[in-house]
Amino acid sequence: MRLTPMRFKEFTWPHNPEVYTVEHRRRIAVHQVPFGPCVMQELGGSYRVLKGEGVFTGADAYKRFKELAGVFRQEGPGLLVHPVWRTERAYFAALEAAEEPRPDFVRYRFEFWEDGGGYDGGLKEAEGGSGGSGGAPAGNAAEARKVHTVRKGDTLWAVARQYGVELAALIRANPQIKNPNLIYPGEAVKLP
Repeated sequence: MRLTPMRFKEFTWPHNPEVYTVEHRRRIAVHQVPFGPCVMQELGGSYRVLKGEGVFTGADAYKRFKELAGVFRQEGPGLLVHPVWRTERAYFAALEAAEEPRPDFVRYRFEFWEDGGGYDGGLKEAEGGSGGSGGAPAGNAAEARKVHTVRKGDTLWAVARQYGVELAALIRANPQIKNPNLIYPGEAVKLP
């Protein structure tokens, strides 16, 4: 069976890396309680980390590695097409040359982190600024119940759990929140 070549952004591997490792990770925060045990809080969601190792050989080995390093230096996520695993949007998190330099051989290691959030990254000012009543929009009581005002320590995962809604639905209902991992006290979160 012939596998498709691995690709990320504009770089296509001339031959697929030799070793792949796929880790599944969960987002967890650990808080140290003074003179007590650690308290853990699940922040919601999980993601995959794809690690691998390969070689570039031949007269253009270093040219290939430099091209890959150029892609690594580009900011932001890109489409990672893997020969076996499903295609994902991912961040190129690490790249390492792993051996002493030889003119025709480069062993390298890499790491990609799956971008499961699907948001475009970066913080942007919400329309209307941060002024106002800091909570529910004006209107009747039914409208007021459809908004949660963020309190210190809140996470979107905790808000979703509090109201019995799916985290993905809560994120979709709040496109003004560009990074679901960053919400601030006083911010209004619309409930689906």
